[in-house]
Amino acid sequence: MRHPLRQTGHAQQFETPLKRIRGLGTAREGTEHFIRQRLTGLANAILVVVLAVIGIALSGKTYPEAVEMVGSVWVAVPLALAFISVAIHMKLGVQVVIEDYIQNEGARVLLSLLNTFFAVAVAAAALFAIVRIMLAALAAGA
Repeated sequence: MRHPLRQTGHAQQFETPLKRIRGLGTAREGTEHFIRQRLTGLANAILVVVLAVIGIALSGKTYPEAVEMVGSVWVAVPLALAFISVAIHMKLGVQVVIEDYIQNEGARVLLSLLNTFFAVAVAAAALFAIVRIMLAALAAGA
């Protein structure tokens, strides 16, 4: 009787027949995904401190003062980086949940697409808001 797992090549790699047919190894993209998630987590830890400092600095400011401050390149760029990093990290985290807990392949593909679109929409809306504030700051300064 054949065992459902087989050893392939010189390395100690095991594949199920279904993974062999689909061309998926035992790890596929797991290591790369893990590293991306840790890097965005580290970036988020740093950028959240920056966001907290910006939030504290904005408290008590009038609207024009807040627009002027957020419209500054020194504030707008870290804000944009924070929103991009958080959106990527969010997408990666939800992707793991979808891949681990959704058994139906059609639902998994649909949810993965929706996850990607949602992360892009969140980042795009945040970047749009930052650009609008920067343009308002430029118009107010002119």
